[in-house]
Amino acid sequence: MPELVLASASPRRQELLARLKLPLVVRPVNLDERTPPRGNPEIIARRLARTKAEAARLVDPDSVIIAADTVVAVDGSVLGKPADAGDAQRMLKFLRGRTHEVVSAVAIMRAEGRSALVRHPVTRVVMRDYPDAEVDASISRGDPFDKAGAYAIQDEAFRPVERYDGCYCNVVGLSLWATIELLRKADVKTRVSVQQLLPQCASCPLKLRS
Repeated sequence: MPELVLASASPRRQELLARLKLPLVVRPVNLDERTPPRGNPEIIARRLARTKAEAARLVDPDSVIIAADTVVAVDGSVLGKPADAGDAQRMLKFLRGRTHEVVSAVAIMRAEGRSALVRHPVTRVVMRDYPDAEVDASISRGDPFDKAGAYAIQDEAFRPVERYDGCYCNVVGLSLWATIELLRKADVKTRVSVQQLLPQCASCPLKLRS
C-alpha cells in the first residue's frame, strides 16, 4: 500500500482518520487558509481542500494525499477560523439560536496522481440560544481558535448545538463515509466496520452499504 499523507494539522481530523486503522503520516502544508467572508461556501471549501492537496503533492510525489477544509455558512456569510478572541465572540453570537450549514470538503489524490477527487458534504446545524457567559467561558478556555465557526459540535463543556441534520463527522471536520468512498476510488483498500467509527456514523445519511 502506498503511504497515506494527511495534509492537515487538525487533531480532530487525525483522530477521525485513526478510526480507519490505516497507516497515516501527518504532514501539514503551510498555506494561507483565510476564508473569504462572502461567496459560495461549497466552492470555497472545495478550492481550499484541493489547494492543500496540490501543495502536499509537491512535497510527497508518490503518496496518497488526504486534504480537507471546513467552512460555516449562514445568511450569505462564510465563517472560517476566528482570528482572535473578539472574532470568536462575534462568530458565536452571530450563530446563536440560528441555523447554519457546515461544509467540509475532502480532497484525495491517488498515489502519483495530479488531480484530486473531491466531495463536499453539507450538514445543517441548529445552535441553541446559549448565554453570553457561556461564550466568554468557551473563549477563556481557548476552545474556538482552531475551529471554523469558533465551535466544536463535540464540545462537552459548551454543547452549543441543539440539533443537526446530516453527517456528524462533517461538522467535526471530516466526513468519514465520504473519505472512505474517495479512498476506495483512489485504489486504497479499506475494510471498515461501523463499530470502529463514531456512534453517530451508524445512522449517517452518507453511510456506505459495504
